[in-house]
Amino acid sequence: MRREGSIGFRIFNYFTLIVALFVVFFPIYSIFVGAFKTQVEYYQSGLSLPDNFFNFENFKRVIDIGDLGLGFRNILIVLVISVVGNILFGTMVAYAVGRFEFKMKKAIMGMYLVAQVIPMVTTQVATFSVIQSLGAYNTMLAPILLYLGADVLQIVIYLQFVNSIPRDLDESAMLEGASLFKIYRSIIFPLLAPATATLVILKSISIYNDFYTPYLYMPSQDLKVVSTAIYSFIGPNAAQLNVISAGILIIFIPTVVLFLFMQRYIFAGVTNGAVK
Repeated sequence: MRREGSIGFRIFNYFTLIVALFVVFFPIYSIFVGAFKTQVEYYQSGLSLPDNFFNFENFKRVIDIGDLGLGFRNILIVLVISVVGNILFGTMVAYAVGRFEFKMKKAIMGMYLVAQVIPMVTTQVATFSVIQSLGAYNTMLAPILLYLGADVLQIVIYLQFVNSIPRDLDESAMLEGASLFKIYRSIIFPLLAPATATLVILKSISIYNDFYTPYLYMPSQDLKVVSTAIYSFIGPNAAQLNVISAGILIIFIPTVVLFLFMQRYIFAGVTNGAVK
């Protein structure tokens, strides 16, 4: 009975893995084969392999007509400023909350939690009004301001590391005449490097793949990013899905490279603070 049960359990495990692999790789496969097809071939051949894997016309069109180079430049500017700002705000908030006792401390953390659980759609009218009143609408400042908000996840990650740093280091630095800012800059911030690496990965991928915010707050063609650049190939009646597939494949490459080179920091950054 045990042997039969063990075999049945293994069959179930393999079946689950096969289904999961299909769910993960089927969209990637359909995008890959579609990127090398002509528009007629795309609609007639379905999911079969393309006739010519050296057909790079779709890639040329998405780069030239979609102006993907401009999209990469704009998203890089927004990404760098937003991620750097998130690192500074996140580490400062974690340092203040983790190291000092003050009134409204729990209330402040509660505000972060409340802001996190409120659906984003319900606040869009108010958010749009604020961005417009600041004169940031249709500029790169609009998404940067929205991305700069320190969320609960990054604060929790940083707090785990801040709480694991011995307070003796702070006291020793104070005895040497170091100010609170110097303690943050010279001791706390460097020791938060693993958490910072995790934040860079998570925030970069989130901002890089975001379509809603740039589409709503930067409608100008000169401010298109990679996610909105390929949207220009969607018309009112039809979409050039073969060209869009080529664009998605190009956009997909930097994300994969970043994740492959830095994936070990994701797990380490989330768990090391708790382990320490």
